[in-house]
Amino acid sequence: MSSPSNTTRSRLALLCLTALGVVYGDIGTSPLYAVRECFHGAHAVPLTQANVLGVLSLIFWTLMILVVLKYHLYVLRADNKGEGGILAMMALARGAPLGPRTQKYILALGLFGAALLYGDGMLTPAISVLSAVEGLEVATPLFTPYVLPITIVILIGLFSFQRHGTTRVGLLFGPVILLWFLFLAVTGAASVARTPEVLRAFHPAHAAGFLLGGGLQGYLVLGAVFLVATGGEALYADLGHFNERAIQVDGLLIAAPCLLLNYFGQGALLLRNPGAVDNPFYRMVPEWALYPAVLMATAATVIASQAVISGVFSLSRQAIQMGLLLRLRIVHTSSDAMGQIYIPAVNWILLLATVGLVIGFKRSTNLASAYGIAISVTMVITTLLAFIVSRHVWRWRLPVALAVTGGFLAVDLAFLGANSAKVLEGGWYPLAAAAAVVAVFTTWKQGRESIAALQQDGALPIEQIVREAEGGLIARIPGTAVFLCGMPGTTPSALLHNLKHNRVLHRQNLFVSVRTEDVPRVPEEERFEHRPIGPDFHQVLVRYGFTEDPDIPEVLSRMAAGGFPFAGSLSRLTYILSDNTLVTTQRGRMNPWRLALFAFLYRNALRPTQFFRLPINQVIEIGRQIQL
Repeated sequence: MSSPSNTTRSRLALLCLTALGVVYGDIGTSPLYAVRECFHGAHAVPLTQANVLGVLSLIFWTLMILVVLKYHLYVLRADNKGEGGILAMMALARGAPLGPRTQKYILALGLFGAALLYGDGMLTPAISVLSAVEGLEVATPLFTPYVLPITIVILIGLFSFQRHGTTRVGLLFGPVILLWFLFLAVTGAASVARTPEVLRAFHPAHAAGFLLGGGLQGYLVLGAVFLVATGGEALYADLGHFNERAIQVDGLLIAAPCLLLNYFGQGALLLRNPGAVDNPFYRMVPEWALYPAVLMATAATVIASQAVISGVFSLSRQAIQMGLLLRLRIVHTSSDAMGQIYIPAVNWILLLATVGLVIGFKRSTNLASAYGIAISVTMVITTLLAFIVSRHVWRWRLPVALAVTGGFLAVDLAFLGANSAKVLEGGWYPLAAAAAVVAVFTTWKQGRESIAALQQDGALPIEQIVREAEGGLIARIPGTAVFLCGMPGTTPSALLHNLKHNRVLHRQNLFVSVRTEDVPRVPEEERFEHRPIGPDFHQVLVRYGFTEDPDIPEVLSRMAAGGFPFAGSLSRLTYILSDNTLVTTQRGRMNPWRLALFAFLYRNALRPTQFFRLPINQVIEIGRQIQL
């Protein structure tokens, strides 16, 4: 009989293996292009022994400071009830007792950081898969004309597969990425063994000497060095799927050692053979193993892309629940794993953007010029939000919080400055994509607030409706009606229009309001509360976290199971909603471009019937026009 400690270790080992495939796929594919860009990219430095040792030293200390110290030991502590990611940290920071102006700054930082991850979701599949397929050119130049078509076919297949979910393939992710890391370690170690003097790069003096003596060119190469840490943000974003310990074990015992061996192996190769600078990763592989290496690299990049795409789906659902994004159809691809979802609209937009990037940039080295700046900005935002959390949530003393934040912020800003040189070379793309996403977020939020304000203009207090109904001034019919209302205590517009046109009211009426809290999940015992506002009128407040999907019938079923006296069976409930038609005017409530954008989003938003999972045959929608 196995002891509890053995069982715990077995579970941790399984969790580590699973986490390896999801969390470390992105950072694990960086060796395909990171070293090459330092010596063969847009801001490459001359290939000398001193520069090779300096760059390798920078790579080592970048991984240690940004990935190990910042994310593994610092940021991962900022879990919002088990969830990670930029929106989770934003919600955690907004829970701090700060003034309204500071809260607005926190919201702005969180929104922009989240928007930047959409750009990463477009760039990661493009640069990863393209750099893997380019290995065919190393095997033979005959493949050169087919690199782009093969890459596009793989990307189309990847995005087309999303609708089937990742449950089955997910079981293979961990073993495949483990095999990939072992391959990185073996090829790197074999090269290091032939040129062991490359190990001198561990000494920080080489990094310092390179930066101090390299001038502007030496500083700008930091933009290429940063590529080794672009998957760092994924460590925090995937915290909700895996615990902190599993992520740390994978990073410290597997990912970091294997990555460093491969980076140092590529550096050793360049010291022996400067002609390998065009693709040191594949040039380091024995000729007989080139085709297996390309297949393995392609599999690893597909897995890395899968993890990023899934992250964008999760981010989009959080944005929808927080009222920042229009309602979209969300498909759950697993009955067991809550986080495995598929959002068709987001998926196809990402596919078009990714394929467009591959066609437009043509080479992974060109894409590398666009890659990195979005993540460097996100890392700065993460550091700033983490300061608020450390100071006001963890209650760190101000000098300690400032010292930690200042140290990490100095490193983040150094990399951001170097990456800023990429803006005109393609870095504008993720920034433009982020600006577009922020425009959607803020426009949707402003538009919904404007509609809510319009609906409240001239609305009757709910108490007046209750008094008139109790006084016999309104005709009543048997049954229960359920109305959705934005704010508790307000009169739903659907109720007013039902009275205006049908002049009747159901015997029992429920006014259901849904609120999204600044937490990932709301405990089931706190899911809803109801209070009577009249003999046959009840206010129901339903709470969800920003990672949960609303299900109104399920809540009503729980109310019935708890003894709530519904007038009739749940299958006979009538859900009465407003079917609003937006009419744009020139009243100045919104800027013309925002008004046009909001009208487009509003027309394409998922209907409340589908979003709240209402039974279609029990819904009545009353049409009305809203002039905005």
